[in-house]
Amino acid sequence: MPYHYSLPSLNTNEAIADALYRATIGFDRNDFAIFESAFAEDGSFEILTGPNDPNQRTSVNGLSTLKTQIFDHVGPMDTTHMISNVRINHKPGDNIASLTAYALAQHCPPGRGAEFDGPKYIAGAEYRIDLVQDQSDGLWKIKKWVIDAIWRQGDPSVIQRPSSA
Repeated sequence: MPYHYSLPSLNTNEAIADALYRATIGFDRNDFAIFESAFAEDGSFEILTGPNDPNQRTSVNGLSTLKTQIFDHVGPMDTTHMISNVRINHKPGDNIASLTAYALAQHCPPGRGAEFDGPKYIAGAEYRIDLVQDQSDGLWKIKKWVIDAIWRQGDPSVIQRPSSA
């Protein structure tokens, strides 16, 4: 089922939050088109995996790099991202906004999510996102997405990228 990128019935705050929802649908359904609709071309993505340790972070800049380094790895997995506690900061009339949210992200190797005892990796995180409204299509898009992994559980090899030989 193709997903609609633009939902005309949304109010401004719902449209801002929808950028995050489009991005997570993209991951969970391995649908790069809807994922791409959620990001500004120069968007960035940062994952913090250790408290206050700059060596435990992954940073990616630009949509094309984000696709090859993050999406192409996570998209094919069996994943679910559940979002809650969304708080939006937006001044009426501005074309910029920010939001915070909590997420529970579950990851399984491709095709193995239905295995009861299969390998799984789960993380609880806070998302901090800066957004901009794209003047060409009116959609809110992610400029900067910081994932602060608060806790993790399971098999970390599930999300590790294979090393190149």
